[in-house]
Amino acid sequence: MTDGAVAAAVSFLRGRTALVPEIALVLGSGLGPLADALEGIAVPYADIPGFPAATAPGHAGRLILGRLFGRATVVMQGRVHLYEGYSPQEVVFPVRVMAALGARLLVLTNAAGGMHPDDRVGDLVGIEDHLSLAVASGLDPLRGPNDPATGPRFVSMNRAYDPDLLTLAQRLGGMRRGTYAHVAGPSFEPPALIRLLKLAGCDLVGMSTVPEVIAARHLGLRVLAISAVTNLAVDSAASPHVTTEAEVWEAVKIVQPKLLSLMRELIPVLPEAPA
Repeated sequence: MTDGAVAAAVSFLRGRTALVPEIALVLGSGLGPLADALEGIAVPYADIPGFPAATAPGHAGRLILGRLFGRATVVMQGRVHLYEGYSPQEVVFPVRVMAALGARLLVLTNAAGGMHPDDRVGDLVGIEDHLSLAVASGLDPLRGPNDPATGPRFVSMNRAYDPDLLTLAQRLGGMRRGTYAHVAGPSFEPPALIRLLKLAGCDLVGMSTVPEVIAARHLGLRVLAISAVTNLAVDSAASPHVTTEAEVWEAVKIVQPKLLSLMRELIPVLPEAPA
């Protein structure tokens, strides 16, 4: 997506509100109800020039600009994914728009399968690192021409997840931290892949977030990412359990109040400017 496309989206949104967000928040699968706490305007993605439409279940597909727990915030009520048929560049287009609106800090949430022995459905886990099979296979959102005025050609993923923000979220939410494995989806991971990801040191697995993190770091944004464990990943072909979408939606009901409680404490104390 070009800088012109980002500018067109920003111009359209500026026509709806003069609010300049400090914080960008992406709400993952089934976590959209948190947006009900936001006081502001809601714009369907379909109305925003260049914005990809959210087609996945549990993703309302609205951009909301307003005040969340006292802070100027832009919220994605649902995201888009590679498995919907979008390119990596289309997946991260909303992050580029939110940054162009003024946000300098990005908070990402997602629903994920838990692979750590201590995981329980409903847990919140802070992400400290990632492994992306999709990006490693060529689906990197930074692939293609690079404008040095936007960000560097080569972006380090060391400390991509801001350690100070992660420590703050851990202190407030009592979370542990872990490594997130990103796969393209949409099929749930087979047991053999779960075993491989565990051997690689991964604790969580999901189908989002990493492209957005890469784009955010390219733009110089600070990043905090939190996974909600919505199912326990199966690592044995002998297991009788079959992971289903319905199982994930039931778990989301447990997660929603926990995430709302954490954000109510976290958003007001997030730093006002990049360190």
